[in-house]
Parts: sequence; structure tokens; C-alpha cells
Amino acid sequence: MTKKNYLEFATETITQLFKRLNSSPKGLHTKDVELNRETFGENILSHGKRTPFIVEIVKAYITPFTLVLITLAIISFITDFVLAAPEERDLFGVFIITLMVLVSGTMTLIQSVKSGKAAEKLKSLVKVTTNVQRDGTYNEIPIEEVVCGDVIRLAAGDMIPADLRLINSKDLFISQSSLTGESYPVEKNAHTIIHEPQSDTSYDNLVFMGSDVISGSAEAIVIATGNNTMFGSIADSLAEKPVQTSFEIGINKTSMLLIKFMAVMAPLVVILNGITINNWMEAFLFGLSVAVGLTPEMLPMIVTTNLVKGSNKMAKEGTIIKNLNAIQNFGAIDILCTDKTGTLTQDKIILEYHLDCNGQEDDRVLRHAYLNSYYQTGLKNLLDVAIIEGAKEQLDLTSFNYTKVDEIPFDFERRRMSVVMEDQSGKRQMITKGAIEEMLAISSYVEYNNSIVPITEEERRNILEKVEDLNRDGMRVLGVSQKTNPSVEGEFSIKDESEMVLIGYLAFLDPPKETTKAALQALKEHGVGVKVFTGDNELVTRTVCQQVGLEIDTIISGDELSRLSQTEMKEIIETHHIFVKLNPTQKSQLVKLLRENGHTVGFMGDGINDAAAMKEADVGISVDTAVDIAKESADVILLEKDLMVLEKGILSGREIFGNIMKYVKTTASSNFGNMFSVLAASIMLPFIPMLPIQILFLNLIYDLSCISIPWDKMDNEYLEKPKKWDASSIGKFMFWFGPTSSVFDITTFILMFYVICPQVMGGSYASLDPVQKVGFIALFHAGWFVESLWTQTLVLHALRTPKIPFLQSNASFIMTTITTLGILVGTILPFTSFGTNLDLAPLPGNYWTWLVVTVIAYLLLVTIVKHFYIKKYGELL
Repeated sequence: MTKKNYLEFATETITQLFKRLNSSPKGLHTKDVELNRETFGENILSHGKRTPFIVEIVKAYITPFTLVLITLAIISFITDFVLAAPEERDLFGVFIITLMVLVSGTMTLIQSVKSGKAAEKLKSLVKVTTNVQRDGTYNEIPIEEVVCGDVIRLAAGDMIPADLRLINSKDLFISQSSLTGESYPVEKNAHTIIHEPQSDTSYDNLVFMGSDVISGSAEAIVIATGNNTMFGSIADSLAEKPVQTSFEIGINKTSMLLIKFMAVMAPLVVILNGITINNWMEAFLFGLSVAVGLTPEMLPMIVTTNLVKGSNKMAKEGTIIKNLNAIQNFGAIDILCTDKTGTLTQDKIILEYHLDCNGQEDDRVLRHAYLNSYYQTGLKNLLDVAIIEGAKEQLDLTSFNYTKVDEIPFDFERRRMSVVMEDQSGKRQMITKGAIEEMLAISSYVEYNNSIVPITEEERRNILEKVEDLNRDGMRVLGVSQKTNPSVEGEFSIKDESEMVLIGYLAFLDPPKETTKAALQALKEHGVGVKVFTGDNELVTRTVCQQVGLEIDTIISGDELSRLSQTEMKEIIETHHIFVKLNPTQKSQLVKLLRENGHTVGFMGDGINDAAAMKEADVGISVDTAVDIAKESADVILLEKDLMVLEKGILSGREIFGNIMKYVKTTASSNFGNMFSVLAASIMLPFIPMLPIQILFLNLIYDLSCISIPWDKMDNEYLEKPKKWDASSIGKFMFWFGPTSSVFDITTFILMFYVICPQVMGGSYASLDPVQKVGFIALFHAGWFVESLWTQTLVLHALRTPKIPFLQSNASFIMTTITTLGILVGTILPFTSFGTNLDLAPLPGNYWTWLVVTVIAYLLLVTIVKHFYIKKYGELL
């Protein structure tokens, strides 16, 4: 859409727009919806569609790791087939390398596709809707079903579903920060007359997709959808990639660390072996094979499988992950910030009392409150719902005959809202309800026994004392005021909320959830501190917190915060847990300060006043009943608004992270150790310690065994504390446990070269003829192949837990079964014709005794090193 179009839409009359878009004041006819969708386009942004399948294929098969394998396959094809004599041509090496690329790429592709489908399926469970009028009736429909010509009703908390021209509006304030970068909301007005071009977002009578309704209400007609919106054109032109999470950054850093390590060590191996065996081509192929052995080519598949499996498990437990990569941050949360209402409490507010200013039940107070809640067109919160339900039960609503004249919508600064009603006689009343302090600020009079008296300081104290008594019982109190025949010039506005008469109070009860106390204790036991950020007052909040067992220290109010410096606020947020009477900006500011203090922060909310804080948090958490803005801001959606469900989700996040770290740390340390072993062998031996094809096949068996890791479990002790990605811990892990495996590789070299091989072949390597030397080398290769497979696979079991493996902690059945099968395949390989093709020779009986001793000694040494490692660094994975 061009600027000319926007000018046309802003200057045309509403009647002209209805005609152009085949619509009417009653909205589209159902029969015209599909026609308008075909004519003007659907309401879907193309940049948000799934990645094309061909791109998924390329990303799965072409990684830094598989590129090394493909390079090796090409070189192997040239040396073993193209340049080889006809009788020596052999494609077996090319076949194995190609198989490794296919296994790694195909499994990554499968899991990537599953990941995309899982994410789409999970997102489909969380629908963002908008209020659309069709055939004269308003209904909530999914945003993507909106078409040009639809008439939309907007209220506080709504997302703008498309580009719209306002038909009518009342005190409408819109946040356009996603389009303009400006954090302050702007007022929009349907009745502004436009005569000349302006910057697109400046048109007062147009609102745009990607914006949010902060306060007020409106009706509007859809003028552009999907890619034709301003938001769609901006998103398409920028094509920005999503910001990487700390988890993604950690994975990338680890991959690059291993590739850099490989780039340094592989050439060194080539040089040492070239000098030793005086065959530079064989040394080069061996060096490339070692490089492949150092690469965890299954890393993308392991990560994706963990995330998909984990997100599906969490969905079954009531936690929907909108962004799979947010799972790690979910498990890393150490501070959970939450509103009080509906999280600690049942979120089922009951109107307990409707009292006059003498403290007596008074239906007149309920009648006024009902008119205010029922006729307002803004966001009806749970208090409004409770008032309407209470009035239906206790009043005869059929006798009501009022006409709404105007309204002044709710906002979070005033904390009140007003409606102006007119009865059959023409008498008008402004009825306002809101927080008691705000009502006293606009009320000059109070009504006692049908008498209206000025509010003196003494009267003010009496009113606040009565309210405090109700607050101490855990009740939330609103005041109700009215003004008869308010005078106004033009439209009613905030300035008309003055000189009012306070007529009574509404007292609401929102009892704590039965599960809250146990959930808070469980979160505490798992290292998650809970802080309450609420707009409610101190007395109500204190009562609820006492009931659920929250630690109550000095409670900090929003007014007190506003007087503190940034440094003082950073200290306060660390030492205090309950904050009351906060506005949305203060909630967001406190979350930001917690993050600056080094915490991983989750914020759980469901209202428009929570959206900014949720975006500021590491993990925004909402519920499927939340307002649109809150759901859109969230990374995680709970199907039940219950802290117990949240606690389960946090533990699942930690388990997923733990399984990924098992593979990353164990494989990195094993590969690091293998490099030391290869360097030692290159110096010690007159031949290469293992053929390139043998290294590749060993790596293939090990990688296939690692496929089982996502199905493993974590020790309960691991789940007790939050887990953060720390790239430096991988380096420490490698340097501690890598050389440990090298010790036993070197003892195996010595044993095979000086004991077992000479016994079988009848003499030392130097004394043998060329044919016998081939047998000696094949036997040596088989000995290290089997020992390397046993130790590399079993160390997965040793390093998956801080406990003693197989005795104090066992892997899952799936992991135990698959790793055992991998060891069995590698063990019998030298005795098969396939092993012969790999140039492996059958191993003698006395080898197995030495192997058992070596494996037991290795696991014992790993357990000892593990003890000192944990003592020094505090944790293993």
C-alpha cells in the first residue's frame, strides 16, 4: 500500500469506504467474506510462514560438520577410485562417509520438520481473536480470518488485527512502538478531518496492524490485511532474523570452539604421521578422519530432538511453548515475578458486599455499579464480570430502562472509569467506579442516609478506616460515585470526573488457590524465588500472601519506588519480595533491574498492564485466557493458570537442558581425549593408529548410540537448581575428562604394541616381514577400535550423573538398550567379513581380560576425577 492509498483511506467518507469495500455499518455479509478475501488478500504475513522444505533440506545436510564429511568423501573417491589402479579401486570408504552424512542430515531433517509441525500445533492451541461484526452480529474470530471490509470493535488490551480506518472512537490511545519505536501511546480520533498528506502513522483516524490498544474503545473498518498492511511491508523489507537466545548462542559458540580446535589439531596430526610413516596422502586422509572424529555431527539432531520431545511432554502437562528455543531459558529461571490476582488466587472473583457509606447492604450501590460495568465498552475485567453476575442474581434487571450517553474508559494511571447514563425522564448521571483513593480524589461529597455532606478530613479518615477493615479480611474494595446532570461542552472527558458524590463500596473476594501454598514451596525447593508485583493495595496483598505462606518483609509501594534512584531500586529489588500499587512501567522497570543484577527472570501475567514486563523478562509467561497483547508477548502459555503447572514446566526445561549438555560435554571431552591419544600414537607408532575408514565407522556407531540421549532422564538433584548455558564450563569439562580417557588409550597402545600383537604374530613389529606387519597392524587397529568404543560409550553413563553409574543412578531403558547394542556391534565386528573389509583382525582371548580391567580402571578414574571436578566447580553438567 502506498502513501497515496493511506491518504485516500484517511480522507474518504465512511460511506465511500463501505461502498469501496463492499461492506456496511452492520459489517460484511457472510456470503461476501470469501469474495473480499480473494479480492483484497488474506490476513497472513508471508514472512511468518513455514520455511520452505528445500531450505530445510539444505540446512539439515549442509552444516560445518557435514561439509567436512563431504570434503573427505570427495577426496576418498578421488584417491580410492579415480586415481587407484583398477584392481585396487574401493568405494567402501566413500560409502561409509556418505552414510554418515545421510544419517546425520536425515535425522536432523526429520527432527526439524517435527519441530516445525510441533511449534505450529502448539501455537494453534493459543488463538488470538478479534471482535468482528458480520451480518449485524459481533463475534470473536481468529485474527487470520479477518478480511477487508470487516467492521471491528476495539477495546483496551486488543491487538490491532489489520490496518483500520476508525468509524467512531472514545479516548482511544494506541501503542505504535513496533512501527515507530516510540514508547509513548498516541491518541487516535475517528472524527479528525484529514485534508493533506502526513507521515503514514500520523493519520489520527487510521490505526495499523502491530499496534495495541492501551485504553479507550472504537469501531473501525478493515482497509488492508496481511502483506498489504504497513506492518507487512516493513517486516518484509527488513526480513529481520529473530534475536538469538543465550541457548542458541551457546550452541553456536560450542560448535565453533570444536571446529577451531579441529582446524589446529588435524594439521598437526597430518604432519606427525607424515613424518612417521612417510606416506603423506595416507597421513592427510587420516588427519581428515581425525577431524571428522572430533566433530559432533549429531549435535543439531540431538538438540532438536530434545526440544521437540520436551515441548510435546510439556504440552501434555499444560504448558505450551511458542518458541522452542525458549525452553532452556524456562529451565534457567531463578526469579519468578507474578501478579497476585489469578496466579496466587483462584481468579474467580466474587462480589461479597455492596455497601452504602454507613456500611449497610444497599441495592442502589449495586445498581449504579451494574450500569457502569455493563454499559462500558472497554475491557471488562473480572471485577466487572462479578458485578454483572451479582446484579443478575439480586436485582430485577427487566425494570432497567437507561440509555448510554457517553463513557470515559479505564486507564492504569487514573485507575477508574465512568459512564454517563440517561433515564426515560431525560435525567442524566455520571457513574464512576475505581480504586478508593482515586475515587476520593474526585469526590467532594459523601452520601449518608440520603443526605449529602462534604467530605472533610475526618470523613475521609472514617471512609479509609472502613475500607481498611475490609482489606484486612482479604477483600478488594472499589468505590462508587455519581453526579447528577453533569454539564459538558462537546464530549465528556476526564476533567468532568470532579465534584462527585461517593455513594458506597463494592467488596470483592478472590480466595487463594488450594495448590498455591504447595506450589510456592516446590518452586522454593527448586531454586526459584517468587516476587509479587501487583497493582492492588498493601492490606489485601499482605492478607493473600500470608494465606499462601509467602515470606512477608517490608512491602514496597509504587509511590515509594518513584522516589528512589536507580541504584537504590537495584538494592530494593534484591532484598524485598512484595511490591504493591505498581503501574505497568514500574513492573517492566523492576524486571529489567533484576536481569541487570544477573537473574534469569520469568514474568507471569495476563493483562494489558503486564505486557511490557513480559517482553522485558527472559521468559514471558501467560495463560490462554489472557488478553491478546499478553498472549502475543509471551514465550510460554499455560493452559491452566496454576503455579503447580508452571513448576512442572520449569523442571521439564531443566531436564531438556541437562540431556543436551550430556551429549555436548561428554562428546567434546571424548573427542579432546582422542586427539591426545592420536598425537601420542603418532609419536610412538611406526604406522597410523587407526585407518580413516575405521575412525569413521567408530564415529558412526557412537553417534547412533547418542541418538538415545533425548530419552534419558535426569537425577532429581540436578533439577533442584536453575540451569544456565555456560560455554566456559564446556572447556573446563574437556580439559578435565579428555586426558583421563587418553591415559587408557595409551595403556592400550602399549599393551597391543608390546604384548598382545607380538604374542599373536610371533614377534615384535620390527622383526616381522611385510605380510606379517599387515596382520600386526590389523590386530592393533581392532584392539584400539573395540577399546575406544567401549570407553567412549560407557563414559556416557559415567558422566551423565554425579553419582556412581550403574549403582546409584541408571540411564533410561532406551539409552541403556541402544548403547549396549552399539557396543555389541563394535565388539563382534572384527570377527565378521565386514570387519575384514575394514582391515580389522579377530582379537585373541587374553585381550578381553585386559579390556575388562581397562574399562573398570577407566570408570574408576573417571569417578574419582568427577568427585574432584564437582568439588571444585559445584556441578557436573
